[in-house]
Parts: sequence; C-alpha cells; structure tokens
Amino acid sequence: MKHVAVILSGCGVFDGAEVNEAVLTLLHLEKQGAKYSIFAPDVQQMHVVDHLKGEASGEQRNVLTESARIARGDIKPLSELDAANFDALILPGGFGVAKNLCNFAEKGADSTVNAEVLAVGKAFKDAKKPAGYMCIAPVLLPHVYGKGVKGTIGTDADTANAYNQMGGEHVDCQVRDIVVDDAHRVVTTPAYMLAECLLDADEGIKKLVEKVLFMAA
Repeated sequence: MKHVAVILSGCGVFDGAEVNEAVLTLLHLEKQGAKYSIFAPDVQQMHVVDHLKGEASGEQRNVLTESARIARGDIKPLSELDAANFDALILPGGFGVAKNLCNFAEKGADSTVNAEVLAVGKAFKDAKKPAGYMCIAPVLLPHVYGKGVKGTIGTDADTANAYNQMGGEHVDCQVRDIVVDDAHRVVTTPAYMLAECLLDADEGIKKLVEKVLFMAA
C-alpha cells in the first residue's frame, strides 16, 4: 500500500486550502487503495478572509489548526513530516498556498517559500519520489526543483509568466488534464484555477492522483 503525504495550507479557498481540492485528493487516494497522512505548517495565516463577504476579517488564525478542520483532526505539524516514511507527496491548492506556504500572492516572481515547506519538497525531490501539485501550488516548483521544471497553473498568462520568470517552464493545460514532468517526477493540474464545477476539478485531480501513484510504483 502506497503512503502519501498531503500538505494543506489552511481551510478555505481565499485564505487556506481549497476544500474541494483537498477532499477530492483524499477521496481519490482512498479509491486507489493508498494510505495518506495530512500535514500543515504550524504558523499564522497571512490573513483571514470572510468567505461570505469576500473581505479580510481582521481575525488571526493558525494554518495547522484550520487545516485540522478538513483532516477531521487527524493531522500533524509539517515539522514532523519525514519523506523517508512516504512514497509520494501531494499539495492541493487554494490561496493559502500563495499566502501561507509562500508569499507569491504578495511578491509574485520574487516570492520566497516557507522554510519547512521548501525543505519537505526538496526531500522528496532528492529521494526521487513523485509529487503532485495542483491549482496555484505549482508556483512552488521552481523553488523546489530549480530551473526548467515543467508545470501548469492552467492558462492564466500573468501567473504563467511569473512561473517562467522564476525559472520554471510553464505548460498551458486545460482543466481536466494534467502535465507530467518525467525528469523531475512531478505532476500538475489546474483544478480550480480553471474549474467551473466539481466535475471539472474532479477529473484532473483523479488523473493527478493516479499518475503520482503509478510513478511511485
């Protein structure tokens, strides 16, 4: 049974992990007979967004505590993730990736990545273990894998340009498809960067999970 580490970035599309992407990821891992463990960094969110009003609320929340909502409490701090204990890594998207796991939302191509997130990503890279990044999460890839890593955030020209400026090689991709970088053992899909419904997101995430597990064989 393959064991996959899943990293979340909070709870809620505008300030944390995209809930649908996270749940679909876990669902397809289970459907493929894989085991998973969920992690998140024990840090404060960049800010908290009232998802009803669509504006910052002024509250302060913790990324690990909020991610525990999706994980039903079965979650560990990212500092405890040892790549040696897992076969693969998957990161759902959501603005929390661009706000809490790195500062891409503020800095774009000049962004930096949370030290723990970067260390974990590089540990899987160095061990040549496959990884899947979806939605906005691929903006982490040039930091983790270096120049030339192929990935997709869909078709948004500005984000794709920033990805290329960071040293990656962006590949335009439709919502229900995936991009595979065999050299770096990375799979990406646009998910809710393009998805207009659950079925859109589901198809690409299903393909990503299946491909990551196949590469982990």
